Amino acid sequence: MVELDAMKIELQQYAQSLEEVRASLDLEHKAQQIEELSKESESPDFWSDAERANTRMKQLKDLQKTVGEADGLSALYGDILDLIAMGNEDSDPAIIPDVQAELDDFKERLETLRLSTLLTGEYDHCNAIISLNAGAGGTEACDWCAMLYRMYSKYADKHGFSMEILNMVDGDEAGIKNVDFQMNGTNAYGYLKSEHGVHRLVRISPFNAQGKRQTSFVSCEVMPEIDKSIDIEINPDDIRIDTYRSSGAGGQHINKTSSAIRITHFPTGIVVTCQNERSQFQNKDKAFEMLRARLYMKKLEEEEAKRAAIRGEVKDNAWGSQIRSYVLQPYQMVKDTRTEAETSNTDGVLNGDLDLFINSYLRMVSQQGKDR
Repeated sequence: MVELDAMKIELQQYAQSLEEVRASLDLEHKAQQIEELSKESESPDFWSDAERANTRMKQLKDLQKTVGEADGLSALYGDILDLIAMGNEDSDPAIIPDVQAELDDFKERLETLRLSTLLTGEYDHCNAIISLNAGAGGTEACDWCAMLYRMYSKYADKHGFSMEILNMVDGDEAGIKNVDFQMNGTNAYGYLKSEHGVHRLVRISPFNAQGKRQTSFVSCEVMPEIDKSIDIEINPDDIRIDTYRSSGAGGQHINKTSSAIRITHFPTGIVVTCQNERSQFQNKDKAFEMLRARLYMKKLEEEEAKRAAIRGEVKDNAWGSQIRSYVLQPYQMVKDTRTEAETSNTDGVLNGDLDLFINSYLRMVSQQGKDR
């Protein structure tokens, strides 16, 4: 049938791309690593060092996932060819929608796998620590901060990432003044580093009785969770540690003891806080992790060659500095000012459909690397 033959031709056009992706993944080497890690995990003393064992098991899981996705994609390619052959043999037009669905799934998975091969940065494999801070716009900005936090929560759900709130300060009237959270998952930082910068919202404000259109801003800072093996010296004389009662909705551990931690680093002016763990000790440990990450990022940013790749240009949290605009009135459009990627599906974006912007950013960075 003509429709099936056209689908077969389209599918075969992706054959070379599939082979290129498989080659770039170096699956043979990954299979060897899986075998070595599997043998290591069977050692009787493997779990004697729990931290190291957990790190190795995460490496094993990530490798198995990548190899499984590549092999599954190759298998799907063959299955679609078989399905097309079956449809042509039986001259059954009812099979066309099934083939089209399988073909669309194949193309989407191939693009996702191809983009993952662009995540070759030193920290791309790490978890991501994200800080959202309401900027110009008052209550409106706090509400926008809460909307962005929800957007990233939805993104995490769609991609199988887990989220851990480290610190959250509610707005005076509504929304969130600032929130720090950690996104846990394979390549979380590699994908979400594209979100670093100022996000601008334009809409009819629900907090304005006159129904005027308002613009508000929220800054988003994205850092990798730094491995504890990396030596970052923190002089005890350079910091002040404050304890205070956690703020929030309450609960068994919240608002009852001075378990929240704030660490101030005098030489840099960096301040980190954590209040959402179950104990002061856990909050202190997580706060030091955040401080180490910020200090390490600051150290790397001092090297001009790495500045753009790791954290990007620091901009004011106000007019003219946004990386992305979300316009809800008088028309609907989300546009990234760096890549020119845009969509009118604002509801989808605010519900976590960020792949268009993340993928466009990864392509841009990859192309810039080739041009240098």
